[in-house]
Amino acid sequence: MKRAASKTMKWNEDLYAQSETPLVPGVIVVLDLDRFGDYVDSRGLDSYKPNIVSGELTRLIEEFSWRHRGVVVYGLDYERGTEEAVIEIPFAEEVESIVKGIEDIKSRVEMYGVTLSAIVLRDMVLGKPARDRREAYYGTPGRARAIRALRAIKRRGGGKILVIA
Repeated sequence: MKRAASKTMKWNEDLYAQSETPLVPGVIVVLDLDRFGDYVDSRGLDSYKPNIVSGELTRLIEEFSWRHRGVVVYGLDYERGTEEAVIEIPFAEEVESIVKGIEDIKSRVEMYGVTLSAIVLRDMVLGKPARDRREAYYGTPGRARAIRALRAIKRRGGGKILVIA
């Protein structure tokens, strides 16, 4: 498993060696609330305004990215509340502390009766916000891998944190 990951990182380094925006080693975190539309509908909440869960998730993601010196690539929304997010942490060395932070966010969100799925992937990162959702999800090979892994978790029921290091 480690061998395949190192080959992928080497491929990413070679692919972006001549890029104007250099990629650096880091960690990609992608997280999403599971079946949040059903939660909002069942409680009669407004999906266009922050509610108790999406507002809390916004605050928790902001705090997490600040603590780990990460960049919120996509998803942090103060006007509607956050349901999904892509975070990149350039030059991250300790994956364990990042996973611990995601576990804390997951447990805080689950207190409200909502499950959270997350991917923590060591890969090459840009470390800058994306212009749109497509760039956030597919702007680098690492982000695309993380999104595919997140979708696979969600198809199996969600509520898990997958670490790919």
